[in-house]
Amino acid sequence: MLPPRAWYAASDAARLSLHGTWRFRLAPTAGAEGDAFARPDFDDATWQELRVPGTWVLKGFGTPWYTNTAYPFPVDPPRVPDENPTGDHRHVFDLPDDWGEGPAVLHFGGVESCARVWLNGQELGHFKGSRLPHEFEVGTLLRPRRNVLAVRVHQWSSGSYLEDQDQWWLPGIFRNVSLHRRPEGSVADHFVHAGFDHLTGEGTLRVECSPAGRVTVPELGLDLATGESATVPVRPWTAEQPYLYDGQLVTAGETVPLRIGFRTVRVEDGLLKVNGRRILLRGVNRHEFHPQSGRTVDPDTMRRDLLLMKRRNVNAVRTSHYPPHPAFLDLCDELGLWVVDECDLETHGFAQQGWRDNPVDDARWEPALLDRARRMVERDKNHPGVVLWSLGNECGTGRGLSAMASWIRDRDPSRPLHYEGDRSCADTDVYSRMYADHAEVERIGRRAEEPLADPELDARRRGLPFVLCEYAHAMGNGPGGLGEYQRLFETYERCQGGFVWEWIDHGIRRRTAEGEVFHAYGGDFGEELHDGNFVCDGLVFPDRVPSPGLGEFKKVVEPVRIEGGTGDGPGAVRITNLYDFADLGHLDFRWRYEVEGEVRGHGRLAVPALAPGEAAVVKLPPAPAGAVRAGEAIWTVRALLAEDTAWAPAGHEIAWGQLTAVPRPAPAPPVATATPRRGEGNVVVLGPGTFDATTGALGYLDGVQVGGPRLDVWRAPTDNDEAAPWQPEPRPATEWRRLGLHRMRHRVESVEPGPGALVVRTRVAPAGSPLALHAVYRWTARRDWLRLELGVDPEGAWPVPLPRLGVRMSVSGSLGFAEWYGGGPGEGYPDTRAAARIGRWSMPVDALQTPYVRPQENGARPGVRWAQLTRTDGSGLRIEGDPDFFFSARRWTDEELTAAAHTTDLRAGEELWLHLDHAQHGIGSQSCGPGVLPQHRLEVAPARFSFVFSSLR
Repeated sequence: MLPPRAWYAASDAARLSLHGTWRFRLAPTAGAEGDAFARPDFDDATWQELRVPGTWVLKGFGTPWYTNTAYPFPVDPPRVPDENPTGDHRHVFDLPDDWGEGPAVLHFGGVESCARVWLNGQELGHFKGSRLPHEFEVGTLLRPRRNVLAVRVHQWSSGSYLEDQDQWWLPGIFRNVSLHRRPEGSVADHFVHAGFDHLTGEGTLRVECSPAGRVTVPELGLDLATGESATVPVRPWTAEQPYLYDGQLVTAGETVPLRIGFRTVRVEDGLLKVNGRRILLRGVNRHEFHPQSGRTVDPDTMRRDLLLMKRRNVNAVRTSHYPPHPAFLDLCDELGLWVVDECDLETHGFAQQGWRDNPVDDARWEPALLDRARRMVERDKNHPGVVLWSLGNECGTGRGLSAMASWIRDRDPSRPLHYEGDRSCADTDVYSRMYADHAEVERIGRRAEEPLADPELDARRRGLPFVLCEYAHAMGNGPGGLGEYQRLFETYERCQGGFVWEWIDHGIRRRTAEGEVFHAYGGDFGEELHDGNFVCDGLVFPDRVPSPGLGEFKKVVEPVRIEGGTGDGPGAVRITNLYDFADLGHLDFRWRYEVEGEVRGHGRLAVPALAPGEAAVVKLPPAPAGAVRAGEAIWTVRALLAEDTAWAPAGHEIAWGQLTAVPRPAPAPPVATATPRRGEGNVVVLGPGTFDATTGALGYLDGVQVGGPRLDVWRAPTDNDEAAPWQPEPRPATEWRRLGLHRMRHRVESVEPGPGALVVRTRVAPAGSPLALHAVYRWTARRDWLRLELGVDPEGAWPVPLPRLGVRMSVSGSLGFAEWYGGGPGEGYPDTRAAARIGRWSMPVDALQTPYVRPQENGARPGVRWAQLTRTDGSGLRIEGDPDFFFSARRWTDEELTAAAHTTDLRAGEELWLHLDHAQHGIGSQSCGPGVLPQHRLEVAPARFSFVFSSLR
């Protein structure tokens, strides 16, 4: 096998892609078949076909397997079991007529987990390191016609112990396979050094190359011998302004295009700096994943991912937990993202045995660890976007990591090192943590964290910049608490942001017997050991539709803050530039004035081109003529791209803020005129409402049948409510079920028709518990409306917060269109509502649902003043709340939502179920991170709220 080298996408030396349909045979064990299949004359006519690159378990050969930390085979390093699915691959290819003779390289971009390779009957060797490139010299073996490439791939190998990376185990040849012509004098390896001096504005270029050659950069007027340095004025590369210079590297046998970005990365003054400035990482962790092809991700999908990131204000990617396809790094250079390039290394399963036999602390494994470090660094060293090398993930500690760090520092001293698993930071240049809660992050920000036992190590760590390499676990509905984290990052310069876990849900696309599409997760393939839907924890769904969590993240991390109510007086807005390098000259600011959600005026706002970190108070124009009337009025100010960029068109929204112009008038209870009266049958009639005289339940509104409303406290638990099994008590959903909140029983104590109201008193409690909620429904009415005032008082000492507090009711399923004034357009909860802007919104009821891979509480719209549901003819129901409320509507009950394992388990009924919630418990990120912050908990306490119901005709 050849030594590792820098990757480049193309040159003038010929390349031949070997992608396509290969012949394939799967055996259940590693030794089930001999090596005869590698002979050129072997008859593979009975074999099946398989697309390469790809993974055989997603093409009907065997099944995928998901585990988070546990190895899906006995832990007996370095051995693996005999039950080791093994795929034999054969491919026949011809050389192009103009290929010529001489050296050539057979390149494998990624194979899981161990490959043994033959060409034209000659064994070339074997390799491990699934997500790293491997190459063989094959020039003397090639023939003009009918070359036979044979590859045997084992699902498990000793290398699998180093790849326990919280993802599907997907064996196969999943990245590029290609043949590279290597003419005499072609580039064996090259290293582009392009530093930037922020004090002088000059860049220094030096390109090392074997063999020697020349480097030209026409835009800079440079023509240099390799190894020679030149210093010239340049435009630097940053994630905000990713300027690349086109150049060429020319040797006697090859011309290689270069894309050069000048930038310098250092840790100094206790901070991570690029080009002399502290950077703030607004990052995501990214596994390579596609719901149909697994880890085989095509360039168009990579670009789509990066466009989604850039348009949602993401500026950084951690390549968890291995180097990505090199084309992804090319795109990061082009579009502008900071990259933490992580080595193909994780041994998390050894934590279950106290890290006994951990390979990273065993000298026998050191060559394998160093091989992985070398292959990452050599392949990716020429990317300006890569600003940190990461030794790997969740490997504990050991001498192997120290050896990797020492080699990387010697080979590339221009980039700092990252590794989270060693709290002493002995081998790293940044202090990195996972899922530290807000209070701990604040202590770290003040450099007042708990001390290490070793004073020297403690002093060193206390002087390092801090990064959350994983935080805000984006599993299901959530994550909550993003805004509070971001304020800490902005307050304490040591806290330089972090990376949300993670980018995408790893759901595998499947169909039911009826043809309905759903996304499968752990356990859906009969795995004997698995971690369920923990593999679905991303900001985008498997089909790359953004989740509400991505919208929340975009709002929280927006690089321009637009705010009012900060002492700047009425009619003014404060604009703050939170970019690290860019001024605001590239943005166009627009204002809009709305009254009760209706636009009354709009225009441009003149904002100075503020430098990074600067702020200005900008006067808003007078309220539009004729717009001042009774009702809530709101200014919305938006920052838009003024011109097209490589990642978004002009007009794309970067940031927004809302300011109150006229506060919402305090709602005054409407004057009731109707009196309850007995109707025919066992009913009480009050205004447009007809009630059951025994239960006090509303049965009809203006002659249309309804069910309820009645007090409701249960919600289908979110993944964060369920919490990870290793999380400390209390876990919300566990406690809610223990108390019986999913099975509350209602007892009517009295139904009291009075002169101006119908009062219904109830006690709501779970079986087997003395805890209860006393609910008093006070109904008043006029001819055309019905008002419910609900008082709730707790009985007993409640040990946990409620999931929700409000009323649930059913209405006709024909009311299929929703309109509301309040927060939207997407869902929002107490700690995930930053992205919910106040306005007037409308959509079909079915579009209110968020299709989380595992169904759970979703779709609540916060801060709703009024909502209405209508039929196609405009008739329907209107609801007004005092105070604002959370509104949701769905075609199934919460009990059905709780029981569902996949979206296809939910069946629309004939009714709509409405939730009108006075309050909701927050979301948090306890599926792996911290729980709900105190200010977002729904503690049990007396509550009063009201709703007005009326018919639309």
